[in-house]
Amino acid sequence: MRASFQYLGRGSWLARRDPRTKLLVALFFVIGVVQLRDARHLAIALALALGYYATAGIPFRRVRLQWLYLSVTIVLIAGLNTIITGGRAGGFIEADLHVLFTLPVLGSPITAEAISLSVSQTLRFLAIVAVSLPIAYAVAPGDFAVALRRLGIPDRGAFLVDLTIRFLPTLVNEFAETIDAQRVRGYDPLARRGGVITRIRRLAPIFVPVTIGAIADAEDTIDAMDLRAFGIGRRTWHRELRYHSTDWLLMAGGAAFLVAAGVLAITGSSPHYLLPFLIGE
Repeated sequence: MRASFQYLGRGSWLARRDPRTKLLVALFFVIGVVQLRDARHLAIALALALGYYATAGIPFRRVRLQWLYLSVTIVLIAGLNTIITGGRAGGFIEADLHVLFTLPVLGSPITAEAISLSVSQTLRFLAIVAVSLPIAYAVAPGDFAVALRRLGIPDRGAFLVDLTIRFLPTLVNEFAETIDAQRVRGYDPLARRGGVITRIRRLAPIFVPVTIGAIADAEDTIDAMDLRAFGIGRRTWHRELRYHSTDWLLMAGGAAFLVAAGVLAITGSSPHYLLPFLIGE
């Protein structure tokens, strides 16, 4: 497992915080934001998440493709939910739905309630993405396992998460290296000629060696850990982690957000919000 996510936030304010703080703040925020329904509350949550993300100092040019992919995926999922539910999943009364128009081919009614629900979902998922990306790019690659262990997760669980995180970029690197190797030999698996089926079949010489290589790497990792008697006894850690006052303040802010979101959810103060401009109010 030689690869990992790039440490793009190195030296930033958030990167200097204890890695446990970043994990706990993200956990508190995600649990809190999923309890909110009102688009106005979710807009505030998104603003807080973007402010938190900005402290990570992640160059946007390095992650613009990730943001584009995630944003498009979120909008498509929210839009599909709009078509399927028509707003009925948001707790709106079906008899009071405001139909704006009907899709020509599918015949599905698009209501103001459905669009409001879609906006709420989009805001929620974007907020989760903004809080989660610093975990990948503003935490030193070698700190994941030790941070999880210091949070009370057993050695096996901590290493499982750490190796999984390292496996994804490793697989991407090996995929790119295999493509380059095939191109050097005169075979271009990404050529645009031919139909969809032909292009998929052309990738077969790529998936086979990458899959076999991934299995071989996994076996090598298992053997290396067995040779070091991993899991036989309690593991010691060279890396020491210490909370500072800023870490405690940051975690307190995350906990306060979680409590506030929980209170709003329990008291019913954050229902789905019908955007008034959609119905002319």
